[in-house]
Amino acid sequence: MTNPILQDWDTPFGLAPFDTISDEDFEPALEEALAAHRADIDAISCNADTPTFANTIEALEAAGEALNKVLGVFFTVAGADSTPRREELQRQFSPLLAAHFAEITSNNALFARVGALWARKDTLRLTDEQARVLMLTHRNFVRAGAGLEGEPETRMKAIKGRLAELGTAFGQNLLADERDWFLELGPEDTAGLPEFLLDAAKAAGQDKGVDNPVITLSRSLIAPFLQFSKRRDLREVAYRAWAARGANDGKTDNRAIALETLELRQEQAALLGYHDFATYKLEPEMAGTPEAVRQLLMDVWIPARARAEEDQAALTAMMQADGVNGPLEAWDWRYYSEKRRIAEHDLDEAELKPYLQLDRMIEAAFACANRLFGLDFQQVDVPLYHPDCQAWEVTRNGSHVALFIGDYFARPSKRSGAWCSAMRAQARFPKTQTPIVINVCNFTKGHPALLSYDDARTVFHEFGHALHQMLSDVTYESVSGTSVARDFVELPSQLYEHWLEVPEVLSEFATHADTGETMPKDMLDKVLAAATYDMGFQTVEYVASALVDLELHNAAPPADLMTAQGEILADLGMPRAIGMRHASPHFAHVFAGDGYSSRYYSYMWSEVMDADAFGAFEDADDPFDPDTSRVLEETILSSGGSQAPEDLYVAFRGRLPGVEALLKGRGLAA
Repeated sequence: MTNPILQDWDTPFGLAPFDTISDEDFEPALEEALAAHRADIDAISCNADTPTFANTIEALEAAGEALNKVLGVFFTVAGADSTPRREELQRQFSPLLAAHFAEITSNNALFARVGALWARKDTLRLTDEQARVLMLTHRNFVRAGAGLEGEPETRMKAIKGRLAELGTAFGQNLLADERDWFLELGPEDTAGLPEFLLDAAKAAGQDKGVDNPVITLSRSLIAPFLQFSKRRDLREVAYRAWAARGANDGKTDNRAIALETLELRQEQAALLGYHDFATYKLEPEMAGTPEAVRQLLMDVWIPARARAEEDQAALTAMMQADGVNGPLEAWDWRYYSEKRRIAEHDLDEAELKPYLQLDRMIEAAFACANRLFGLDFQQVDVPLYHPDCQAWEVTRNGSHVALFIGDYFARPSKRSGAWCSAMRAQARFPKTQTPIVINVCNFTKGHPALLSYDDARTVFHEFGHALHQMLSDVTYESVSGTSVARDFVELPSQLYEHWLEVPEVLSEFATHADTGETMPKDMLDKVLAAATYDMGFQTVEYVASALVDLELHNAAPPADLMTAQGEILADLGMPRAIGMRHASPHFAHVFAGDGYSSRYYSYMWSEVMDADAFGAFEDADDPFDPDTSRVLEETILSSGGSQAPEDLYVAFRGRLPGVEALLKGRGLAA
């Protein structure tokens, strides 16, 4: 019987036939797809004809169609709807895939063909996009270790395989810790909890098979619990569990995994001739060097820490006025900060939340995309991988643009966080294909589902990534959509967050879940006035994580991971009542793969640009200015990685920005 993953998908929009795929299809599909990809690579590397862009670079672009299908389906479900079998397959597949791609980059005959083209690049009469693809292909081979021979080559392959195993184990350990822990609340334990949180906790209790409400380690539950619970003892229990993910001893402990990962990354960098892993990893980014990253982060850290310390003193005074002696602790910050926000801004999140319905915020994101880029969204009924998922066809002027899938609710089978991925990226070679894009979040399910303001911002953030994929207009998939420098990829997503704060957007789509009434103007004014409230805390917890990531990768691996983390924070003067957003044992961005390793700073690098980029609309005195939105699409959103990111930004804005706009946007400017 034909494997449903490998057969031609005669389905609406060419979507994977999720209703016919079983976990048992993945292993044979991967085996067949890997064999087909090897045959493609062998045909290219053994070609006796003189290397040309068509028979080498374009042939590489066309290779591995079946493998792309298998991996697109598997990693979608493995991240968003894991099962014990899928976790087992992930552990099995990770080293296989690492070995497969290491074999390609160590193929001397193939690298010789790429190198010959690179040497003749100025005579090949390439388009600008083709020249960029050739440069990136050659650079990727070199940075992957092409040209290594003998023992260094063998060792590089072993390192890549082991790193793949470690990254998979790290992510699965973290998922297990988040899935297994919960705090059951008796009647005396719910003091201060608003109705929306109690409803969500009761639903979580039902999922866990207990009669009482429970708090899990889902951010959408634990963050509001820390914000509203009057029970300081329970806040401490919950916070300590949240902070200890990946560091609980036993089989799910990630500390040894993270340390071995640092050691292997350092060895990998040394084999390639670099002093340290951060120097190696940052070379192709906009920032370029660890020194440039450190300078940016410290430029923000200093005013952010000063603000946080002022806030810490104010919150400590509030706590002591409540009769609690001793210093403010990490499990106290959100609780007293919420009380202070009510006092200073007359803004109670429990009153705000009914106005932020998930469905309405999705509508708002769609409506902004329609006004800016002419996109229309029509919900469609297609087989998806989980009942929670929804799908929309995206069109413009009646023509199909993309399929967009939203998977918004937390569940035990889903890893934490929020992300955007493409099951299929836009391309025109070797055939025209439109994107299939997924936004995955972890919001608490409800009827209707209600969001915090930060959650609503996440809806817009991830949809900004989706727009980067949907509006891509390039020839080659390798430079399509979000295939850009890591410290540029967050620009479209963070820029799109600004439209949530446009008053006319909230006034139209922030409607009360029970009454349907529009958010009152005085509440809307308070929301916008409080947009930078507690920004010292938010900035410090983020920048601390980014600096720990940088310093751990910019030096020799430490003897003890947690000691090194503590020393870095001590040198920074970390405020005692603020924890890192991501401590090393649960820092999935950095250790569950190397997508953000040495590069967690990229959110802030992109924020420097997004704060300045939205200024183009402010200069036009219209957040939906058609000329500005057209230039934004033409220069950034449609271009993917077909040009250098700094060139794309200058084409849009006329110059590169400084850090001043970021500090002003965060309310941290002097």
